[in-house]
Amino acid sequence: MKEVPALEVKDLRKTIRKREIIKGLSFTLYRGEVFGFLGPNGAGKTTTIRMLVGLIKPTSGTILISGKNVQTQFKEAMEKLGCIVENPELYPYLSGWENLEYFARMDPSITQDRLGEVAKMVGLTDRIHDRVGTYSLGMRQRLGIAQALLGNPHLLILDEPTNGLDPAGIREMREFIRFLAKNEGLSVLVSSHLLSEIQLLCDRVAIILDGKIIRTDTVESLLAEQERVIWKVEPIQAAKKLLQEETDVKEGEDQTLITPYIEEQIADWNKKLVNAGIKVKEMEAKLPALEDLFLELTGGTHRD
Repeated sequence: MKEVPALEVKDLRKTIRKREIIKGLSFTLYRGEVFGFLGPNGAGKTTTIRMLVGLIKPTSGTILISGKNVQTQFKEAMEKLGCIVENPELYPYLSGWENLEYFARMDPSITQDRLGEVAKMVGLTDRIHDRVGTYSLGMRQRLGIAQALLGNPHLLILDEPTNGLDPAGIREMREFIRFLAKNEGLSVLVSSHLLSEIQLLCDRVAIILDGKIIRTDTVESLLAEQERVIWKVEPIQAAKKLLQEETDVKEGEDQTLITPYIEEQIADWNKKLVNAGIKVKEMEAKLPALEDLFLELTGGTHRD
């Protein structure tokens, strides 16, 4: 039997004051997948997430959570969803356990055992009975995720989950999200402006610009496009002409040439240049970075 996606978005659109700000988004998340949602400031990420979690209604299009339509089967769809939009709402004067109990009262199916399970899952067993006001930001984020996991959802949506965390906290949160996907089978959609973190965290990425998704692919495939070699050669135009016989060539900054990185061909290209009397002064393999591709696709637009 075909697997039902954790999230399926089809031709999603939103018009506000006669201006279309979300323009036909379509993407799918599968079980156990961590999916990155990236875009510059004003691209439409937060508006999209608010539609996914039922805070605002789309103008048109379809959102299915574990096969349940958010517009026509709202209660059933929300039962499959856990989310934190912006910051988790917690009561600092209550303990972590009391916060979980408070939210658990909204769903009679949540047992006391489940509270203990999610506290253990997020690594707060030793501090769960301490007052939340004494928690670090990272601990509050984890308690917020525990709250989102109470109903045993299939899909977890996290809006900027590492916002404000120090480097150690960011790493801890990254490892925790990967754990949830791999060990608990959760599908996780992560909205973030930290491109280096998305590169380390996500299986696939959607890049959104001006209300449209301009690329969706695996992180591995996106990074492969960024593998390139930077050549410092003299004379540059003669070298460019020779290399163009073998591959695509662009002129870079500081009198350099840029070619794709094809490991089995690099030595042959170098030999061809040297045999033609061209000085190869430097040859640098450029490590791929999602940030480079992001800036290239968005035209260097400022990120939020």
